[in-house]
Amino acid sequence: MLNRLYNVLFSSADKPARKAERLPLATCVVLLEAARADDHFSDTERLHILDVMRAQFKLSNAEAEELIQEAHSASAESTDLWRFTHAINQGYSQQEKIAIMEEVWRLVLSDGELHGIEDHLAHKLRTLLNLNHPQMIEAKMKVLQEVRDGKGRG
Repeated sequence: MLNRLYNVLFSSADKPARKAERLPLATCVVLLEAARADDHFSDTERLHILDVMRAQFKLSNAEAEELIQEAHSASAESTDLWRFTHAINQGYSQQEKIAIMEEVWRLVLSDGELHGIEDHLAHKLRTLLNLNHPQMIEAKMKVLQEVRDGKGRG
């Protein structure tokens, strides 16, 4: 599965089916980068990403585990996030991209702290996902309210 998804993500073919196949890996890489931004990738963050992947893409536990391993490899082999966010921009609506930004905030705030590097990554992702500043802040405020209400995922 790793080779197939990696080839799909980086192939030059632009068939609609290929674009749809890119989304799980691209989404997982973005969430993985958010989780690792503070140089600490906790079990809670890993489980959160697995939950999101299972729910979003209707994956089994084994498929979600394999996807996160593929995302680790794809991320390690890439020099930036543009290819991943480009796939997301091609395949997701604005509302779906805002939902990804909410998941980014859930991950970076999961340890109760917002490190400068995490905030920087969120701003970078906002730009790469073609979201405006108010959309990013609204996503952040929604997640902060969840945390205050004790409803935060992850």
